[in-house]
Amino acid sequence: MDDNTRQRGLHVPAGSAASAPYALSIGPDQAGWEYSALRVLELPPGGSHLLTAGDSEWIVLPLTGGCTVTTQGGIFELQGRESVFGGVSDFAYVPRDAHAQIASGAGGRFALAGARCERRLPARYGPAPEVPVEARGSGSQAREVHNFASADAFACDRLIAVEVLTPGGNWSSYPPHKHDEHRPGEESELEEIYYFEIDRGGLGYQRVSPSRPGGADLLAEVRTGDAVLVPDGWHGPSIAEPGHTMYYLNVMAGPGDDRQWLIRFHPDRTEGYR
Repeated sequence: MDDNTRQRGLHVPAGSAASAPYALSIGPDQAGWEYSALRVLELPPGGSHLLTAGDSEWIVLPLTGGCTVTTQGGIFELQGRESVFGGVSDFAYVPRDAHAQIASGAGGRFALAGARCERRLPARYGPAPEVPVEARGSGSQAREVHNFASADAFACDRLIAVEVLTPGGNWSSYPPHKHDEHRPGEESELEEIYYFEIDRGGLGYQRVSPSRPGGADLLAEVRTGDAVLVPDGWHGPSIAEPGHTMYYLNVMAGPGDDRQWLIRFHPDRTEGYR
């Protein structure tokens, strides 16, 4: 694959990676890497879908609406939410080599965040009140982070996933940072997917800049349903259009023996960070 084709493939516009019943389906094979995956499942009222986990662990996270997840002899009733802008959601963990029936009486949209893994952990329910909510940054860099499956909040084998809400006009994913090298105690190697929704038809911008010769290089205008792949490189800022809140879901996984989110900030972009 030539460099131009590779860079174009980092931005996945809404609908370009659809595969019914998924509005978005990105796996390691499509992304050209080893671990991280994301699907967005759309169910009509009364609809259901059978998820075959295969060699990956998955988290079922409501974006809009609620659902029932039946797996490993357990039934998890997810209350969900009206939209990603309406606060945190509960979620369900589906282990590798399992099957899960996802059903929704009222219909909805559900993110399936996944990662190839080795260990088979038990199926579990994640209550919304237990999701750590973090206020990160200040002023024009302020944003809200929902650490529902961060490395220190919820046990997975390889999967790390969080949500970020950026107020209109603000920068997030800032300063630019990276996690594409294994440096014990300093940086972990993680493949990352950004999935975007922006309220009221707004738009945003996502930057990925090279951390190595020939590395990832992208400046993309993003809208609801778009995704951006980050195989390597400095990523950020994520910029929200004034008057339009930006939401993104981050899905990460990598080869490290320890499940950690260790990052390095861009050395030329930390001045003035609040």
